[in-house]
Amino acid sequence: MKKKLRVGILFGGKSAEHEISLLSAKNIVEAIDRKKYEIVLIGIDKKGRWYFSDDPRLLQKADRPKPIRFDRARNALALVPSNKAKQWLRLSTRRADKPVDVVFPVLHGTFGEDGTVQGLLKMADIPFVGAGVLGSAVGMDKDVTKRLLRDAGIPIARFLQARRSERVDFATAAREVGRPLFVKPANCGSSVGIHKVSNGSQFAAAVADAFRYDEKILLEEYIQGREIECSVLGNDDPIASLPGEIITRHEFYSYEAKYLDEKGAALEVPAKLPAGLVEEIQRVAVKTFKTLCCEGMARVDFFLRGQSEIIVNEINTIPGFTKISMYPKMWEASGISYTELIDRLIRLALERFQKEKNLRTSV
Repeated sequence: MKKKLRVGILFGGKSAEHEISLLSAKNIVEAIDRKKYEIVLIGIDKKGRWYFSDDPRLLQKADRPKPIRFDRARNALALVPSNKAKQWLRLSTRRADKPVDVVFPVLHGTFGEDGTVQGLLKMADIPFVGAGVLGSAVGMDKDVTKRLLRDAGIPIARFLQARRSERVDFATAAREVGRPLFVKPANCGSSVGIHKVSNGSQFAAAVADAFRYDEKILLEEYIQGREIECSVLGNDDPIASLPGEIITRHEFYSYEAKYLDEKGAALEVPAKLPAGLVEEIQRVAVKTFKTLCCEGMARVDFFLRGQSEIIVNEINTIPGFTKISMYPKMWEASGISYTELIDRLIRLALERFQKEKNLRTSV
């Protein structure tokens, strides 16, 4: 009998998207092929402390959602350097634990999707699913993302960026990007800290809130159009799924519409689009993925203005894996089941790891 691979599902984290990460992890645990994989749960609490569990029932209450509570004294983890070929997160109360073969990070937002954890895992010589350090960092920073897409000739909305130390006024922003406009943190996901504003008083409150989540914010053009998304899968030769559409019942696809209001948005998968437009969205999605140095997986979000003008909004390098998340839903519509998708992502992680191991690190 072939030995099962040990997969560490890494979830939680210090970001504002902690609870969403729990839901994503719960769904991955439920969908993964247990004939192939042995599951190890690695949770990070909101203070950044790491904990271990080999009990998959730990995530059963994630639907509430509330932070998972670990047996902290017994299950605390530390990253301990080793002279062995494999290195691993070691339990503080044991001399060692069996190594995992691959880690599946489901850490949405800062301290998880921004290259920090990816760098840690890379230094620890542990294969991991998804984009590497560069692709993660670039994809997380909306300002850098937009600059790279603009230079690659990929259509984006007009935008300005501002730092906390700079004076930001509504008149200048409205003149440069139009009104109404969006104010958003440069490094955050799940529509956290995002506001649509039309006047100076709304603008001041939105800027103050956005700066609660990041030191850099974006002031962005409002695009009137349909919200289209497309999933991308692969390393050197990525493929794109059939697109899906978000039909929100809120003013925009906010955090509340995504996660708190069950009727906040309708998901149409696949989206009702002409065949030629589907192909163009898939082409631009793959080009965006490559331009931003992504690997493994990503979801590319678009606006469709009029009948045919597509505008890239952003990329998510660790998209949601909840029951209503678009990334797995679009692949299911494209013929790849949730279980097969997880399997492919793990194989892509191991393939990349092996290629990188063959590179020279000295002269």
